[in-house]
Order: sequence, then C-alpha cells, then structure tokens
Amino acid sequence: MRRFSIAVVAAVTLGTALSSVPAHAGGGNGGRGLAHCTAGTCHFDVPPGTYDVRVTLGGQAPSGTSVSGETRRSLLPETAVPAGERVTRSFTVNVRTPEGEPTGPAGTPGLDLRIGGSAPALADIRVTRARHARQIFLVGDSTVCDQPGDPYSGWGQQLPQYLREGVSVANYADSGESTVSYLGNPQLWATVRPLIRPGDPVLVQLAHNDKTTDEATYRANLETLVAGVRERGGQPVLVTPIVRRWFSPDGTLNNGTALLVNGLGVDHPAVIRSVAAERGVPLIDLTAKTKALVESLGVEGSKALYLTNEARDNTHTSVRGATAYAALVRDELVTRHLVPKGKVRVG
Repeated sequence: MRRFSIAVVAAVTLGTALSSVPAHAGGGNGGRGLAHCTAGTCHFDVPPGTYDVRVTLGGQAPSGTSVSGETRRSLLPETAVPAGERVTRSFTVNVRTPEGEPTGPAGTPGLDLRIGGSAPALADIRVTRARHARQIFLVGDSTVCDQPGDPYSGWGQQLPQYLREGVSVANYADSGESTVSYLGNPQLWATVRPLIRPGDPVLVQLAHNDKTTDEATYRANLETLVAGVRERGGQPVLVTPIVRRWFSPDGTLNNGTALLVNGLGVDHPAVIRSVAAERGVPLIDLTAKTKALVESLGVEGSKALYLTNEARDNTHTSVRGATAYAALVRDELVTRHLVPKGKVRVG
C-alpha cells in the first residue's frame, strides 16, 4: 500500500477567547502559553520527547474546541463549553523526528498543535515535559500510521484522542510495510526496539503487505517481534488486521480478500491468533471486530468508513472509519488491563 502525501492544512481562527487573553497568559514553564499561538496553530520549540499539554477552553459565547497535532494526530476530541464558562483538559503527546511515518519526511522541529472544532475557543495552554507517562508503541502499516494527507487516516492516528494525560501514543507504523520489511529496515524495528521501556505496551498489526510471505516466515517474524518486545521488558500485543471492505454476494465479508488471506493461502488473522495463544500474548482481534461493524452497516453504510467514494479504496480508512476502529482498540486496551480505565476517554 502506497503512502498518500496530499497535504491540506486548514487554518482556524481561535475566536474571542484567544484574543481576549494577554499574550503572556499561561506562560509558566519557560514562557510557554498563548504567546506561542496564532491563527489556529500553537508552536512550542521543544526537543523530541513526551510532553503533557493542558488546555483551558471556553469564551464569552458557546464553544466547541478540538486539538490535533504533529502529523494530523487527533489529540483531543471536540469539547463543548457553555457561554462564559471554562473547562480544562489534558493529554500527553509524543514528539519525535520524523514526526509522522518513520520513513517519511522529518516534519517541523518542536511541537505543533492545531486548534479546531465547530466554534474553537482557547483560553490558555501549557506544555510541560511528561515525567511518568506510559508509552503505547504502534508497529504497523498504512492502515495504522499517521497518514500525512486528507482524506486518509490510520486508526493509530486517531487513538490519542481517547487517552488522557499520562498515556501517549508513539506511532511507528509505516505505509507499505510487511513483517519482512519492518524487521529489515533500520528505520523501523531497529529504531523502535531500543525505545521500549519496561511495561510499555507494543501493539503489532502487520499483515496487509505480507502478500507473498509464506506461513512459516510470517509466523517466525511475529515471534521475533514478540521476543524483541519482551527482551526490553515491554508488553507485546498482537493485533489482527482491519478487514477490507469487500462484500460477498450474501452480504458478508466471508472471503479471502476481506479477511486477509494472501495469495499463498496464508490466513493472516488465524496465524496471529495462533502465535498469540502459543506465546501467551494478549490479542486484539481487530479483524473480527471490524468485520462485525462493517457487516452491521451493510454495503452502503460501510462506505463512509473507507475511501470507497473518494478513491475507490476499500482498504484504507477515512477519518470516520479510523476513529471508529481506534475506539475498538481503546476498549480492548482497557478490557485487557493494558491501560487503566481512568486514563481513557469514552463516548
């Protein structure tokens, strides 16, 4: 699967809340605050690392504000605030170079946040280095990665909005990667593995591009990834791939194309389930969960989850689809006690 590099960034006016607050407001921690925000974007000149961001939202009129950052990551879902009131929300963000896909462009140095929503109102913002954050690493392909251009989005790009301060997502998924190429490219596994700390969950979803990988090699590669995570003290989590939106005549996805069976007859989800059971690894069966969701929506309703209408693409997800699939992953992280329930946002 190729990388999609259409870059569309819309500037958003912050409204009266931003203009009514002095430029030095929120300037603790080295002067970081609204002085770093203009025309819907806030830039903080910080080195790579993990940072806590606290925003105060609200203004004189009713408002609805969301926050995204770096390479189109959704960091805070739209938050409604009544007129004349203020609410504070916090989240933790990973800053790295490259800021998006590991084999993609470097991006801009520091932390860039974009203020959006139906009626954005930012009253204050503070950025501080996170001291005890848990990092969720993502190893995957283009259905998971931080896609650089609209309308594409990977589910890993949408996952951060469901997490509260103290848990960040380090998305090292990369377009076009198989288990073979991910292990073989020094920009990928050799870069990720040394960063894993004891207790960090590492979610692995690689299958879409293993079209010519035989079963023995595929199984061995998964086992290598699991062992590498455990050697670092991390918690490996195997994730079966999201389905392709490819309906059979009976209205189900009961076919090899939809369920990721490659040309050699390798049933990727089945192998992943087998390795997880044999190695005692937590499993997120995203194939089963996305199959159930797509089938419940039907042939027409499920088009909005993918880029069927926009690009005749039934593999890659829209923002809507990626957001729905990220919610499924969030629920599994809580169910399997990989993230404390109090560290996730619901709804």
